[in-house]
Amino acid sequence: MNIYSFPRVGISFDDPTVPPRDSSTIAFLPALSVIPLLQHAGVPAKPTVAAGDLVREGMLVGRSQGPLSANVHATVPGRVIREVSWKNAEGRICDALLIRMGGGFELLGKKETAYSWADLSPHELIRLIAEFGIVEMEGPGRPVAAVLNCEKTGKRDQSLVVRCVFDDPWLASDYTLCRERLKEVVEGSAIAARAGRLNRIVFAVSHREKELGRKLLSEAASYKFPSSLVITGSRYPQHNQREMELALRTYERRKGILLGSVVVLGPATLAAIYGAVKLRKPVLDRYVAVGGSAVKNPQVMKVRIGTRIGEVFAECGGFVDKPERMASGSPFLGQAVTDLDEPVIKTTYAVFAILGRQAMEGRARNCIGCGECRAVCPVGLDPEELFKRARRFQNGDQAGSPRASAGCHGCGCCELVCPSRLPLSQVIAGGNSHAG
Repeated sequence: MNIYSFPRVGISFDDPTVPPRDSSTIAFLPALSVIPLLQHAGVPAKPTVAAGDLVREGMLVGRSQGPLSANVHATVPGRVIREVSWKNAEGRICDALLIRMGGGFELLGKKETAYSWADLSPHELIRLIAEFGIVEMEGPGRPVAAVLNCEKTGKRDQSLVVRCVFDDPWLASDYTLCRERLKEVVEGSAIAARAGRLNRIVFAVSHREKELGRKLLSEAASYKFPSSLVITGSRYPQHNQREMELALRTYERRKGILLGSVVVLGPATLAAIYGAVKLRKPVLDRYVAVGGSAVKNPQVMKVRIGTRIGEVFAECGGFVDKPERMASGSPFLGQAVTDLDEPVIKTTYAVFAILGRQAMEGRARNCIGCGECRAVCPVGLDPEELFKRARRFQNGDQAGSPRASAGCHGCGCCELVCPSRLPLSQVIAGGNSHAG
């Protein structure tokens, strides 16, 4: 079987502190939930409840405010204690609702009603996806309704790409979800294809998981959409949009299958689409990979949205020693977390904590000009030079404007291999945004 990949370098790596991905555990329900009204790419949702109000499980508590905003729902029943100001990992500030759990659950533990969607129009499917606040479950969290609406252009050839590429070991949560909820992922892909008027489903699966790919394709046979399996490489950053497209276009040329424009969605997003349309419920929980050298018992957990990460770490046995660094996401692109009250939100796929000795190994030193960063850049840039330009620009030297870094997509390969542990990717991205 052919393996399709992007042509230029990248890296392959493993991380022994990632949790095992063969199964998941269910986290305890949080006694106190923190529900931010910003869990998506656009402006914060507008609160529909106030301090003192009782809320039900799955109840709308924040209404979307525009095409890139998304509805927000209570994930447990209880009472709103108060509104607080919350700063997310990217530094954006919004309101968040503190909900103390109490009362009966309307969804948890109850038999779920499955609704037929075969006769629903694309417009009706989009409405349900928007109503239940479904966003892309990684990255900035673009609302899925907006993503699929963009594709309703009447083009003859358009494809949905189901991204099951696990080039980063911290995507363990997505892999576990695929194994445990494979039928939901596949049906969610059929729903998304119909909603976006896409005429083909492509399962892009990294070559180490070929058997998973075969199971996905077999399950998809029960739906009317033409489906195919593309086995990709496992070098990071294969799952990035640009590298994914390069692999798909090679597949397209060799197989003579016209994919047209592509919409790429991950398994967690597709499972959420299934929940919204088939079960008529919002995203109440998500799979999270919890690990790092400071964590006693790393594991993939099914965690309620709004659970504070301190509770998540505690359920993994707590810390073996005081962590030096905590972050949400992958070590490649993760955002630093300084407060254990930081909540799990829709886009949280991993949280990790590392010990002081590991953090000390990562302390930045002077560049030694070794060229390792240039050797791994998947887009052929010179991260060392761009880093220096960005630093000069930040220090007020306009001649150092890093506009040439526009081709950088922030994958972080250069940072991982840098022996001086310079924050190359972060500084380049920051300098470029200021230059724009």
